[in-house]
Amino acid sequence: MKNPELVIMAAGMGSRYGGLKQIDTVDNEGHIIIDFSIYDAIRAGFRDVTFIIKKEIEADFREVMDKHLAGKNVNVKYVFQELYKLPEGYEIPEGRVKPWGTAHALMCCLGTVTAPFAVINADDYYGVDAFVKIYDYLKNIDESSTHFAMVGYRIKNTVTEQGTVSRGVCAYENGMLTEIVERTKIGVRPNGEIYYIEEDGEHPLDPDTLVSMNLWGLTPMYLEACRDRFPAFLDENVPKNPMKCEYLLPTLVSDLLKEGKADVRVLDSKDKWYGVTYKEDKPGVVEAFKQLKAAGVYPEKF
Repeated sequence: MKNPELVIMAAGMGSRYGGLKQIDTVDNEGHIIIDFSIYDAIRAGFRDVTFIIKKEIEADFREVMDKHLAGKNVNVKYVFQELYKLPEGYEIPEGRVKPWGTAHALMCCLGTVTAPFAVINADDYYGVDAFVKIYDYLKNIDESSTHFAMVGYRIKNTVTEQGTVSRGVCAYENGMLTEIVERTKIGVRPNGEIYYIEEDGEHPLDPDTLVSMNLWGLTPMYLEACRDRFPAFLDENVPKNPMKCEYLLPTLVSDLLKEGKADVRVLDSKDKWYGVTYKEDKPGVVEAFKQLKAAGVYPEKF
């Protein structure tokens, strides 16, 4: 068995946030959210980290990360998600600048990530327990396995009062994922009621609904599926939405589930998510890390 790897998706430019949120500091010591994730990952047992970034942010990103990772017990790799990384015979739609989505980002890891791996967002905080659970699952499967895992969070612990968010809403039975539906506009009212918006209007969501925060346990088989299915995605979606269609990680997982080509173990987390979807989220995140340090979850400097 190969030791599990960690893949961190950091190619998004933060359009709603208004800046390069992946390297925005969240405490007085200059830590960024990625630092806390890597600290937790190392404690859990991960030793290999791959960053997915855009080539255009490489200099700024590496200037920060090279310093932050100095002396850490990790091997670091970089892969680049670029618009031009398309199957032979396909072209970028004129005027498109938006990345192709999270499944496309992972597809760019083919040949670089060769072991079972956990994948996370750069700008989300997942909690200590999540990394322990996903590492302990991955260390017991091999790189050809079709048995995946997902750390699920209660929707009430993942929303922000600053605007709507996108989450994969999950259904599961006997600890196994049965369905995941991407809801791109989930909001919370001042009274705590949670809802999602579709073309036909607003719909309520139970606060304890389990959702994906893109903390998955996958294998290289998933990367191969990304590559093999990307042309069909382009054929179907580019004519309809050439500027914004996205090839999403949860959508491909859902397809593999429906076809019986993979299964997904649900690892339940009751931790609270912290992230910076919007600039207005940052003060709350800063305060959260201050409290976590005060509680002894993290040292002041690491």
